[in-house]
Order: sequence, then structure tokens, then C-alpha cells
Amino acid sequence: MDDSQWLVVGLGNPGPDYAGTRHNVGQMVLAELAHRLSASFKNHRTNASVAEGRTQPGGPRFVLAAPRSFMNLSGGPVAALLKYYDLDVSRLIVVHDELDIDFDSIKLKQGGGHGGHNGLRDIIAATGSNEFLRVRVGIGRPPGRQPAADYVLKSFSSAERRELPLLLGDAADAVELIVSDGLTAAQLKFHTAKA
Repeated sequence: MDDSQWLVVGLGNPGPDYAGTRHNVGQMVLAELAHRLSASFKNHRTNASVAEGRTQPGGPRFVLAAPRSFMNLSGGPVAALLKYYDLDVSRLIVVHDELDIDFDSIKLKQGGGHGGHNGLRDIIAATGSNEFLRVRVGIGRPPGRQPAADYVLKSFSSAERRELPLLLGDAADAVELIVSDGLTAAQLKFHTAKA
């Protein structure tokens, strides 16, 4: 029995108005993972919705968490979750949208700065560490002169929506692979150029 536990946080904004927007792709990945675990989300005292389970009997335990705060206040719930589950920041995987990566791609890393992402900035400030793992889900840059702040709060285009299930599936696979085989193995799989 693998008694290790991982906290997987999907970033986004709360409420139905934001549910289908690019900024909420982290929470969409979380929903895919919860489906795989046959787990349902419940309100948690850390100001997050939490689902728990294992992908296989005897496998590591996943704590999936979606902060109920707005994106730029994600740090408080994340720090509270780490404390509640008595987990080190090295057991934290944050899934978030990334403007600097093409829509159909994901990149994985540990540590680094926030790159202007307010959710990451707040998590780094609240936890006192940037050494958590990140699954960066590409949403691409806005077209023309559209401000990034407007772009991330818009829904995916119809063409993107057709491809979205594949992207969410890849990101969920990446989370599982980080946990089972480590970051380097996951990077080798997901960073190779698509044919």
C-alpha cells in the first residue's frame, strides 16, 4: 500500500460565470481527475472544494482541491490545505492556465517565478515557497491587441472546444505520471514535439 499523499490544486475563479473560461482550465483538469477517481467534491473548511481518492487500489492518495476564492487569492486556501493535510510543498501540484504556451500543449516544471500569473504569485507568497510542481496548460496568446486580462476571462473558441477534451486528458495524465514516475519521466513524455 502506497501511503503517500499528493495535493493537486486546480486554479480558477469561482461561480458559473467563469466556469468555461480559459482562466479556469486548471479546474477543468481537476474535474477530469475527479472523474477518474470516481470522487465528488465537497466543501472543505480551508475555503476550497475537495475530492479525495486513489487512481488504483493501493496507489498514492490524491487530494484534489479547487480554491473557492478568486484566482488572485488562491494562496490562503492552498497554504491552509497543506497545513490541514500535513504536506510539504514538494507534494503540491498546481494546475493552471499559461499564456506563453500554445493552446494544445502542456509543460511541466518545479519551482521558478510566477511569470505574471496572479494565482501563482499569491501561492508563492502564502506558502513562502516556489518549489511546488506545476502543470502549465497552454491557452495561447490573445489575438491582435486584445488585453491578456480580457482574453483569459473569455470562453474557448468553438475550434478550441473541440480539442479541449484531449488537452484536459493530457494534463490529467501528466499529473498522474508525475505522481507515479516523477517529474523527469513526465517531462520526457509531454515535452516531446508533437508530430
